[in-house]
Amino acid sequence: MQTLGERLNELCEEQPFQTSWFLKDLRTRETAHRRGDVIVPSASTRKIAILAAALKAVHEGRLALDQQVVIQEKYQHNNSGCFQHLQPGFSIQLRDVLTMMIIVSDNTCTGTVADLVGLDEVNRLCGAVGMIGTAHRHGIPPAGLARDHPVESVNTTTPNDVGLLLDLLLEGTREASAASRLGSTPSLCLLALDILSWQKLNNKLPSLLPEGTRVAHKTGTGARNHNDAGIVYLGDEPRFILAVYTEHVPEAMPDGMPGRAAACHLIGRLCRTAYDALCVPVPA
Repeated sequence: MQTLGERLNELCEEQPFQTSWFLKDLRTRETAHRRGDVIVPSASTRKIAILAAALKAVHEGRLALDQQVVIQEKYQHNNSGCFQHLQPGFSIQLRDVLTMMIIVSDNTCTGTVADLVGLDEVNRLCGAVGMIGTAHRHGIPPAGLARDHPVESVNTTTPNDVGLLLDLLLEGTREASAASRLGSTPSLCLLALDILSWQKLNNKLPSLLPEGTRVAHKTGTGARNHNDAGIVYLGDEPRFILAVYTEHVPEAMPDGMPGRAAACHLIGRLCRTAYDALCVPVPA
């Protein structure tokens, strides 16, 4: 793990922007991180916690996966996902609202779920499981933020926190006692990982992996940061957790490449490097 961590750090140090990450080998349970406890803008990776809190509310009977949810115009003033473009007033099941929140990062759905669950409930869940660097401040992120905004003006987290949450969701699919830490059940934790594996925004962690590799993940994009956090599988076996957060990404790199492209490519390289080390057999 030390050698792999050093290689990941070398890739990060080639870039002019800040990169932090958390890695866990799910066979050996070894972990490593780079600035893993440094608070950064979470962008839409926060939706993993919102999903977990919504499923907790389902388990407690406060919400139901099959309940009808009306999509309201007040949540459509955003620039993420599909529902911003549709006529308001239609209804779909909560299960589908959660799915759209994750797989296309739909912020109309996110604002809806955040209000149904309550940000206080999301923050309580995060605190209860040990996500000490995470703060959910807004259901829908504030619009028009400058690139140099204070980190405290947005939703925030750390790579270690999100890695912990993904690990708890995975363990929750196997053990009722682990699921109970999230106020959930194994079947609901499994649903969470299924939804995360249906992700349609795949230009970061999965971008350089072999075709068909399962990755249960959630991306995030902010004014100056590009993130992705997920569980990478080898076949049906979860092999490692990787959460990567870039910060202070410039609009353009010295060679003219858009900063967003460089950040996304770096995340893909980090994931492929971890994949080659943890999933590809070493020749005898």
